Amino acid sequence: MEPIYTFGLEATRWLQATLPQLEGFFKVITSMGEENFYLVILPLIYWCLDKRLGKNLVYLFLLADGVNVLGKHAFRGPRPFWLDPSVGLSQSEGYGVPSGHTQLTTVIYGLVAVWYKRAWLTWLAVFMIVAMGLSRIYLGVHFVHDVVAGFLIGLIILISYFAWRRYSGGRFDKLFLGRKLFWAVIIPLGLAVAYVIARLIIGDPNTAVPWAKFIPDAELNGLEGMATAIGTLLGFGIGVNLEASRTRFLVAGPIWQRAVRYVLGLVVTLVIYLGLRAVFPADPLWLGVPLRILRYMLLTLWMSYYGPALFVKLGLASANPEPEIKVAL
Repeated sequence: MEPIYTFGLEATRWLQATLPQLEGFFKVITSMGEENFYLVILPLIYWCLDKRLGKNLVYLFLLADGVNVLGKHAFRGPRPFWLDPSVGLSQSEGYGVPSGHTQLTTVIYGLVAVWYKRAWLTWLAVFMIVAMGLSRIYLGVHFVHDVVAGFLIGLIILISYFAWRRYSGGRFDKLFLGRKLFWAVIIPLGLAVAYVIARLIIGDPNTAVPWAKFIPDAELNGLEGMATAIGTLLGFGIGVNLEASRTRFLVAGPIWQRAVRYVLGLVVTLVIYLGLRAVFPADPLWLGVPLRILRYMLLTLWMSYYGPALFVKLGLASANPEPEIKVAL
């Protein structure tokens, strides 16, 4: 791996030396791949712009994030600034490969581009994927191979999603609510089992490496990241199916109504996100990890089900009288 790491470091040094004026630009681009950015943007799509796209987009994003956490912990790759602190123009926690920013950008923008089939969206997707990958290399938080791996995994997830929608999506849409809720639970549990098995197979991390001092934090980050993925998938998967059966809110409405809906929803989202983080302890791990799962499950339950239900109750959204899915008896 040494030649690969050397090549990656040289690529970062060359970009930083050749294009120093682009540091601010790449920091803005990389910020558009952070958790806080998606926490603001994804609810906007689901609550106010395109509910059907929003449901698919958020769930695929959360699933891709879980896969990324699993991959990072399985490969346990270092980051460039772990080997050479001088290239670190930004900081990121956890292991390096595959690049989560690149992988999730590929999934998000790729899905939107294919969903709407607009040329300008396709070009926007290409630009964002390339720019995001370059930003991670430029800022010294990812090697070139991290970015390539992130793109390829994101592309595989995207292709797999469209294949599933084409060949099995119709049958899934016709399932009773109980069966949909079963899958909403079994998928994150399957991800958790895969993570445990991977940890057992790969064993303890190798501490006889130059970046050994970063390993404890990276191990903890991986565990917390998987807890986040399990919680968000559970909450959102259960929530969107309950919403489609019981609430059936519509995003249509005047601009002022959508704006109020979004601001109210986002305020409660931030209260849950920040409030539970302040209340729930992170240590000891046997308590902190389950509470983290609960925290993120409650967050996405609000976003997917309780928020829309409140919008309808307050008259900020109308409801479709026809159920979107059947209810299990």
